[in-house]
Formats: sequence, C-alpha cells, structure tokens
Amino acid sequence: MSAPTMSATSDAAAEADTAVFERRESVVRSYCRNWPTVFESARGAVQTDVHGREYLDFFAGAGALNYGHNHPVLKRALTEYLAEDSIIHGMDTYTPAKRDFLLAFERHILNPRGMDYTVQFPGPTGTNSVETALKIARKATGRSDIVSFTNAFHGMTLGSLAVTGNSMKREGAGTPLYHSTSAPYDDYFDGSTEDFHWLERVWADSGSGVELPAAVIVETVQGEGGLNSARAEWLRALQDLCRRFEVLLIVDDVQAGCGRTGWFFSFEEANIDPDIVCLSKSLSGLGLPLALTLMKPELDQWEPGEHNGTFRGFNPAFVTATAALNEFWSDDRFVGDVRDRSAQLRRGLEEIAAAETGATYRGRGLLAGIHFEDLERAEKIAAASYERGLLVETSGPDSEVVKLMPPLTVTADELARGLEILADAVRATA
Repeated sequence: MSAPTMSATSDAAAEADTAVFERRESVVRSYCRNWPTVFESARGAVQTDVHGREYLDFFAGAGALNYGHNHPVLKRALTEYLAEDSIIHGMDTYTPAKRDFLLAFERHILNPRGMDYTVQFPGPTGTNSVETALKIARKATGRSDIVSFTNAFHGMTLGSLAVTGNSMKREGAGTPLYHSTSAPYDDYFDGSTEDFHWLERVWADSGSGVELPAAVIVETVQGEGGLNSARAEWLRALQDLCRRFEVLLIVDDVQAGCGRTGWFFSFEEANIDPDIVCLSKSLSGLGLPLALTLMKPELDQWEPGEHNGTFRGFNPAFVTATAALNEFWSDDRFVGDVRDRSAQLRRGLEEIAAAETGATYRGRGLLAGIHFEDLERAEKIAAASYERGLLVETSGPDSEVVKLMPPLTVTADELARGLEILADAVRATA
C-alpha cells in the first residue's frame, strides 16, 4: 500500500480538531457547542473522544440509544445482514427483514398487550410519524384542528411545529402555523384549576366559536418541555373527554416510548388506549433511523400511495429493531432492570435536589432530572458536568431543567458514578 499523500495526511490531522466544522457547517448546530470535542468511539454508556478521554453518556442520542452505543447483539445482527448483500433500501416493498420485524413486533409488543394496531412506516424520523398521525386523524374525521398542550414538543416540520409549544422553535418555521389549539398540560395551574374544564365547555357549546378538533396529541412525559410528567388519572380523564366527543387521542411516544419509563409504551401505566401512537428514536435499537405510526385499523383510510416517502423501508433498521425486540422484550427481565435503575436514579436526583434551594425532581423512569428556579443554573451544571466527564442536556422553555437519559442498559455502578459527577457539578455551580 502506498504512503498517504501530504494533503491526505493534512486533512486527517485537521479532522482531529473542530476547525473544519466551524468553517463549513451551519451555525444551526447546537449539541457540539456544549460538548466541543470530537467523539471517536463508543460502547454501552461510554463515549471516547479522539484524545482518549471517556465520557459517561447520560444523553443517549436524545433517547435514540436506549440500549447504549454499539450493543453487541444488535451490531452482530447488522453486520451479518450487511455481509450477505441483503436489501438495504426497499421503499415499501416486501422483504424478509420487514417481515421479521413485523412478526417480532406482534409477538413481543402488540399481542401480549392485547393491542390491535395497523402499522404504518411513515419515514425515518419522529416528526414523520407525527405528521402522519395528524394527517390520518384529519382524513378520518373530516376535521382540521388539533389540540396540543403547553410546553409540548412534537418535531420540526410544519405540522409538528404547529402543535409544539416552544416559541423559539415555532419562530423557526418562518410562516404562520395553523389549525392547532394549545391547552394546559397536567399541573399547569399548580392543581388549582380543572385542566379540562375549558375544553369540555367549548366543545359542548355550539356557540363557542371553537371547532371540534380532529384529535388531541399528548406526550405522557414532556421530554423537551421540561420533564413534566402527566399523572395517570389526568391521562385517563383526557381519554374519557376525547371518547365523549369522538375526538381521536394521539400519544407521541417518540422519546418516552421503547421502555424509557419502565414500560414499552409510556402510557401503559395509565391503562389508556390511544387511537394513534407515534414511535421512533430507540425503535431501531442501534441509532438507525426508523419510525412507526400505529393506528386503530378503522383509521387506516389512505388510498395506496397517498402518503409515502423514499426512506420508509430502511431494512438495516428493521434488522436491528428485530434483534432488540428479541433480546430485550421476550420476557420481563429487562423491564425489571429498567425499573430498578429508575428507582436508583430518582433517589439520587431527589437527594441532590433536597440539598439545593429551589430545586425539584422532574420526570419518570430513566427520563428524569432536576428543575431549578434559578433559570441560569441548569446550563451551568450541564457545562460543569461535561468538564467532569458526564454528558447531560437541559430542557424546558428556559433550559431550566437538567435532563438525564442514560441508556436503559446502564449498570448500577455507572449510574452511581454519573450521579456523583452530577452532584459535584451542582455543588461547583452553587
């Protein structure tokens, strides 16, 4: 093999720092501003940069890596599939990889829960799933409006932005956002006002000037909105309201689903039965793009090809998703481990919060964090955590919540170590 050219060597050296990113990449980039290093390898809950420094990853790809980085079972399934010249890109054609995934999804997820959902592959991302849910709700009901909730986040395309609460993200649309109404999320009024009183009143009153909506879309835990977690009784009351007025209920489980709250679907604990469910992020298990929109069979009213997309059939993601379902969801052992780690995380966060003025625990399961009344504190803590080798992000309308999403496969020792680093960062910023 010939020696590398001078230009190739220089290019490789340049890649070791961040100059090319700063020179060529759009200023829209964000996470790299908080973690200004070049990550090179990863395994489980640990990422390593080009300088050999290790970081505990309690971000997990914004929830896309529930089983950690490069899980060996999922990686082996993928490499074996790729070695056989198997189908990579399949549109919506039939392939063995898609068939195996659907069979595994039936066997491990739908059938044990008594669920009868039609599965639609809407495209590769969570916002594709949400857009599909909104479209089919409007088509099936003949109505146009959608009700969403304060501090909601549902994606970055126009339909998803219309049902998103964050003003900064909405302004990025550059155009008015229509056909949506915002309602108060659970405890928005600190429990002093009946949350559904206004909706029930205007839906029942033909003189209110408020159209009956096609659907209500809700996150059971608002991941980007500040880790607000809806109570089970609030979710059941919401479903009852929707049923009485024949309004469809959509649960956006893109971030809180796939086991992150200790159940495969985050709404299972509340014992509700959504009409439509949005899934993505950790569905593929290995960080490959894959999304589903689940809908009650009677809602599947599309004409063939009426809603499509080039990357609905990314077969490598089917392969790793099937491996994840077989590995983690064939019995209750994994769920038990997740719940143990969730309890450990809550105890640790509550201890840290108890030692601080104006700090409170937020979230559910392994989607949890600490809310600070001092609106500048959380970002300082996240920066101090990075300096100490822990990756966490912030959430909430003012980035006032330190948000932790460790892999569901995190060990007790790793979680304890991460909490120690976080506690040190909290003390350092006091």
